[in-house]
Amino acid sequence: MTNFETMPTVLVMINAGEPMLTNADLVELTRFRRDLHRRPELSGQEVETARSIVAALQSLSPDRILQNLGGHGVAAVFGGAVDGPTVLFRAELDGLPIQEQSDKAWVSQIPGQGHLCGHDGHTTMLLALGRLIARKPVASGRVVLMFQPAEEDGRGARAVVTDPTFADIAPDWAFAIHNEPGREFGHVATRAGLINCASSGLAIKLKGKTAHAANPEDGMSPARAVAELIPALSALGAGGALNDAFRLATVTHVRVGEPTFGVAPGDAVIHVTLRSASDDALESIAGKARIVAEKIAERDGLTISFEICDDFAASINDPDATAVAVAAMTAIDVANGEDGLPMRASEDFGVFGWNAKAAMLCLGTGKDCAALHNPDYDFDDNLIPIGAAIFERIARDLLGIA
Repeated sequence: MTNFETMPTVLVMINAGEPMLTNADLVELTRFRRDLHRRPELSGQEVETARSIVAALQSLSPDRILQNLGGHGVAAVFGGAVDGPTVLFRAELDGLPIQEQSDKAWVSQIPGQGHLCGHDGHTTMLLALGRLIARKPVASGRVVLMFQPAEEDGRGARAVVTDPTFADIAPDWAFAIHNEPGREFGHVATRAGLINCASSGLAIKLKGKTAHAANPEDGMSPARAVAELIPALSALGAGGALNDAFRLATVTHVRVGEPTFGVAPGDAVIHVTLRSASDDALESIAGKARIVAEKIAERDGLTISFEICDDFAASINDPDATAVAVAAMTAIDVANGEDGLPMRASEDFGVFGWNAKAAMLCLGTGKDCAALHNPDYDFDDNLIPIGAAIFERIARDLLGIA
């Protein structure tokens, strides 16, 4: 179990004068997090994860529990005595298709799947917040705990906000925390403006005609087209400084024909990931990628088709929401700054900011921790009360205490 005696002293300070998580709470929440860790479910498949969350929420007696939002999403609503703004706090449900490598007792029991991004920890932070709000309700408005499905492939946030049921809990404010290995433990990085890049996976499929390898002229090979497309696509974005001009195109997968020596290829697939600092720029670079591919395919007499995968909007922090979050962290002595931001990596939380004042916070896990999406990554349970305290103070500052 977590050694609570080694928890940072800041936890004593940030709970001063507020309903606080007890040692019993932390033991139960840690156990819950580790149970989730043992049973990761992939994007769009989070049936048992959602069921576990609903069971945990029912003991807190929220005003409403909404299920099946955008798939397997769950939301709990805690209302104040009078009308006011709706403040949403988001966590994610899904794990990753990666085999975990760990000797810990709570290692994943599902072959080839692991909670290797910390979504189990983010979920538990929200449940911790739920305990605090249930014990001392807000004075006005509503707190919404949003447990979102399918973050890892970029589908979840869009599916949630376009679900007709979501209109009943549409927020005025939205906040999320993502743990970040490589940052000082307990230190939060955030800023107004771009936090996470927009990105999209573009699958390009080329179809020609196979032939005997001895007579390739009898077929229509996509090999030359692929050889030209790899550098042409890469040239659409070379990275560089993360400003408005940032563009990055990364070829991630190529397949030409089949692994044989007797057949000249008749089909090919290229995957390229496109990144930019804004949704408009991403749309522009994707359009250019299509034009380049179509011209080369037409020249070589190939048919071509496209598929969009892992489509992420840019995550851009609203200045007012960022100011609220920074003030809350300052008030409870959580160190914060703008270091290491923005990031090239993508996160679909930005969708919640389309119609709400939203802010993403990056909570440090420590300098020497395994990186996200690594097979030996694990969430640090000592972060649970820190995240819950930050969220709680934001909620109290915006909605008051009953």
